Amino acid sequence: MLFSVVGFLLHSCNDATNKRNQTDQLVVGQTVKTSLADSTIVYKTDNLIVHRLSNHIYQHISFLNTNDFGRVACNGMLVVNDKEALVFDTPTDDDSSLGLINFVTKILNCNIIGVIPTHFHGDCVGGLETFNEYSIPAYSSNKTLELLEANGKEFSKPINGFDDSLTLNIGGKRIYMEYFGEGHTKDNVIGYFPLENAIFGGCLIKEVGASKGNLEDANLTEWSNTVTKLKQKYPSLKMVIPGHGKSGGIELLDYTIELFQ
Repeated sequence: MLFSVVGFLLHSCNDATNKRNQTDQLVVGQTVKTSLADSTIVYKTDNLIVHRLSNHIYQHISFLNTNDFGRVACNGMLVVNDKEALVFDTPTDDDSSLGLINFVTKILNCNIIGVIPTHFHGDCVGGLETFNEYSIPAYSSNKTLELLEANGKEFSKPINGFDDSLTLNIGGKRIYMEYFGEGHTKDNVIGYFPLENAIFGGCLIKEVGASKGNLEDANLTEWSNTVTKLKQKYPSLKMVIPGHGKSGGIELLDYTIELFQ
């Protein structure tokens, strides 16, 4: 179901200014929303929600059933610019991934130039085979490739590996993937889009007020140090999307640093 007219959405791949209103949506007994005043839900199915955060940035939310935490809302980031799009973390399953691909290609009329899992857990790669079916190239750190292999996760097409950083062009603008150190996992990377001064922190970054969450593969000793390095490089971030929960600004980095000190 679309929560806006198609004409509004077709402006999403350029810099056209659109009036945006804050919208909260109750999902599986919890409020899934962003903390940005101009956010809008622009797409929704039973298993996928897409928030428009700015002219270029969207937050996609899908759901993962877990033994320890129940049904968990999982975030990813979609960046669009000049008819091109890049996805950070797949939705959690093939159906919701297909929904996101259709939203980007058929509603936004953008070509998806790549998908980037920010670490090896299922909330990052759960729908990767659907992206493979549409011949969308995948990129991840070599650390992620090693951990996927070690955990027996195989895919029909190879993932393009990089070491500590990767730069791609999206509609003529640069976008960066960077590794700052261990935290939630050994391999967690972030995505940074300078045009909006925005990052997708993935599960390395916590929403304000969150608990420590899943620590199965975490490095509790280095987590704060890693996020401190991130903040030192980008001290004036305007938009931060965590792996779970509400988006915000630099305060999410501050909260995460304090939580794991």
